[in-house]
Amino acid sequence: MDHSEAPVDASPIALPRCSGILLHVTSLPGEYGIGDLGPHAYRFADLLADTGQRIWQVLPLVPVGLGNSPYSSPSTFALNPHFISPAVLLEDGWLAGVSKPDGLRPNRVDFSAAADVKETLLDAAFARFEAGDAPVDRRSFDDFCDRHGYWLDDYALFMALKDHHGGAEWTRWAEPYALRKPAALQAFVGSHEDRIRRRQFAQFLAFDQWDRLKQYCNERDIVFFGDLPIYVAHDSADVWAHRELFHLDERGHSKVVAGVPPDYFSETGQRWGNPIYRWDLMEANGFAWWTRRIEAVLQQADLLRLDHFRAFAGYWEIPAREETAVNGRWATGPGAALFDAVRNELGSLPLVAEDLGLITPDVEDLIRTFGFPGMAVMQFAFDEGADHPFLPHMHGRSLVAYTGTHDNDTFVGWWQDLARDPSRERALRFARAYLGIERAGSEEAHWAAIRALMASPAHYVVFPLQDVLGLGTTSRMNTPGRSGGNWTWRFSWDQWSTEVRDRLASLTALYGRSDQLDEAL
Repeated sequence: MDHSEAPVDASPIALPRCSGILLHVTSLPGEYGIGDLGPHAYRFADLLADTGQRIWQVLPLVPVGLGNSPYSSPSTFALNPHFISPAVLLEDGWLAGVSKPDGLRPNRVDFSAAADVKETLLDAAFARFEAGDAPVDRRSFDDFCDRHGYWLDDYALFMALKDHHGGAEWTRWAEPYALRKPAALQAFVGSHEDRIRRRQFAQFLAFDQWDRLKQYCNERDIVFFGDLPIYVAHDSADVWAHRELFHLDERGHSKVVAGVPPDYFSETGQRWGNPIYRWDLMEANGFAWWTRRIEAVLQQADLLRLDHFRAFAGYWEIPAREETAVNGRWATGPGAALFDAVRNELGSLPLVAEDLGLITPDVEDLIRTFGFPGMAVMQFAFDEGADHPFLPHMHGRSLVAYTGTHDNDTFVGWWQDLARDPSRERALRFARAYLGIERAGSEEAHWAAIRALMASPAHYVVFPLQDVLGLGTTSRMNTPGRSGGNWTWRFSWDQWSTEVRDRLASLTALYGRSDQLDEAL
């Protein structure tokens, strides 16, 4: 689409021209196997402020699901309890008398080991809370449960039931639980109250630590840029508790599932397997579930990326019995009715449309109607001509421009792969000429890309931290279609040199994305 047709003045995002870094919480350094909301998060916030960055973009903050993916979660509302920082718990007095566990210092995320350590510490904190020896007023926990009860009660019960059934998907539970028979659920709650409260307690701590980090960042003029997948996982509290809002059969299995059709990249398309919404019923009740979902995530972040935005206009629907996406069909999405309803309830919507891939006129119209900034990814820009809309000189102002996203290779990895591919020799020559890089293997490729985006008319530019650090393919965050080995990258502070800091700060100021110009000259 022509992103210049949506002027930045129409954007609901109230930010000046600025730049930022994409880094998920899991990728922070730390000693407990996974990045968390402790000292390293605050140090990273200071790094952003010192270099003039205004945006910290994260992936969904939810508990991870299949394949440790934050895009396949047991809840779209909950926070990942393993983001809770033991250091902050200790400082707050939750772990008095508890022996400090042995540190884990892997250079990749170890989800299993991290869960073991974090859950043990959370058990200790919960025991202290239940014993009446807590460092907070118990009423604050009760108030939290009341405010979040519309999702928290179902989530805590769902997770307790999932534990009770050995982690099985909810459609494999005993029928009274799977189908939410009131008498069965009431009896289960009565006999498993501690287990349910323990799940609520973990959310209480996670939200508290997140709110404190967010306040710290906001006080330094840093905003959190969150991420909302359009679909939710079938094996989730969201689907289990609201079966009527999805195309399911009587036992709860999906009748149709989400995906994308066959294209240049895949002869069989992509069958994601997420359940499809009953948009007709959602519209009939004023899109209440969607309004609450967006409202909840906008309490965690200051602006929000809507993943796979095109499906709000039209989506690919695949019969659940099909093993591939080939025999799917296009169906009409909720369109403007959804965003009208949400905006009427919440006011201005600081949303960004992930409009990559096949974008049709109806999608363009929807984005233009609401003034949502779109996205541009530089790695997709060099296989065509000089008028490609993802080239920096072609950017409109209402746009978030990237060197790459979490689904791309790092820029250095992409560059090296481009240089090795004889079939893309023209794209390599174009990229070298456009970015002013003399050698195909230049170590400056990532800085040339960052400079080009900083100079872009795009009001907002974001760089994965891997691209700022000049890291290769082994530091890639996610490879779509690969079942394992994703989401595990972490950085270390020894990768962050004074030279990197100074170059980033200088480019940010030189192109009007911070007020530190005099320091950069």
